[in-house]
Amino acid sequence: MKTIKDLNIVALTEDLEATHFETKQIIKLSKGEVGTVMVEFDGSACEVEFSPQGGTTYGMETIPATKLMLLHYELLESVGAVRR
Repeated sequence: MKTIKDLNIVALTEDLEATHFETKQIIKLSKGEVGTVMVEFDGSACEVEFSPQGGTTYGMETIPATKLMLLHYELLESVGAVRR
């Protein structure tokens, strides 16, 4: 399994309360919400930025690595021959 690193794309594995980046109001980040890892802290936690595609950041939170799932967009490994 790959470890989470800076600039990886991750998703939340559970709902979390957070503070809105600009307004400082409490917001809910939902399970499955996607963010970008800005800083990875020794495998224990990550500073994750949440923003809509091409939009303004609405959340920047330090989240335990156990509450994040690494997303990937390419084949990580082949398991065997393809059957036809």
